Amino acid sequence: MEQRVLGRTGREVSVVGLGTWQLGEGWGGVREEDAFAVLDTAVAEGVTFFDTADEYGDGRSERLIGGYLRERPDAGVFVATKMGRRSAQSPANYTLENFRAWTDRSRANLGVDTLDLVQLHCPPTPVYSSDEAFDGLDTLVAEERIAAYAVSVRTCEEALTAIARPGTASVQIVLNPFRLKPLQEVLPAAAEAGVGIIARVPLASGLLSGKYTKDTVFQQDDHRTYNRHGEVFDRGETFSGVNFESGVEAAAEFGELAPQGATPAQTALRWIIQQPGVTTVIPGARSREQARLNAAAAALPPLPGATLEAVRDLYDRRIRRQIHHRW
Repeated sequence: MEQRVLGRTGREVSVVGLGTWQLGEGWGGVREEDAFAVLDTAVAEGVTFFDTADEYGDGRSERLIGGYLRERPDAGVFVATKMGRRSAQSPANYTLENFRAWTDRSRANLGVDTLDLVQLHCPPTPVYSSDEAFDGLDTLVAEERIAAYAVSVRTCEEALTAIARPGTASVQIVLNPFRLKPLQEVLPAAAEAGVGIIARVPLASGLLSGKYTKDTVFQQDDHRTYNRHGEVFDRGETFSGVNFESGVEAAAEFGELAPQGATPAQTALRWIIQQPGVTTVIPGARSREQARLNAAAAALPPLPGATLEAVRDLYDRRIRRQIHHRW
């Protein structure tokens, strides 16, 4: 699989990574043996980048990854985790003391001395402008608790603020054919600064797979049920902030753009991979087959210009008016 340098980390990662929120919580239960099967299949297919967070299952996702990598020390996987969402969302909590405690917990969960990458996990907006917070992150690097730090953001404005920080290695942001705003300023700014881009929610919480109908019902412990309108956390993390019913209609139209031999989900991943400035995309997977199909998107030929134009037209006609301006 193609490898790209992840911004200021200087490390190469696969263009298709693996998001592991689903191994912790929020998508219905995933058994431990199924989680290990997903991780193992991803590695077998050339994936070298796992994305997790300390809050996914209150550390379960991290612990599963740590257990897997202890069994597969030769896997060569770069693990990016996140911190900050387990505490009250006040800028005052983003201190060096807390950073040390949070990263020490993640180091224990993952079974490593130095974390490859720690991302602030969509912190309150003032944190991005806090010298104290970023000085604290620099201290973690100096103490070798972490090798590099980054941010996971909600908005393009937060991304641009973070990119201007000289120590920011990468930015994780929602990017998919239903969320085009980052293409305007964020990706060009990141490329110019040498900052990596990790594209999350690449399938709009599964909408872009084309498998859902307006009558699809998700489990009660699935965020696609309990956070559909932003009841628990930022609405942009669920279906990219798109109304589910109209999103299903738009996804059906998107599916018609898939080239022969490719699924709609693979087409969405291929679209993301070829956006200038993108380093890696992190679809989730709950089965071996999903992990295999996601990885296979990296081998698809680039989408032609006509398809790219059709994606833009679909977004303009069906999606743009639904997306809240702040994203």
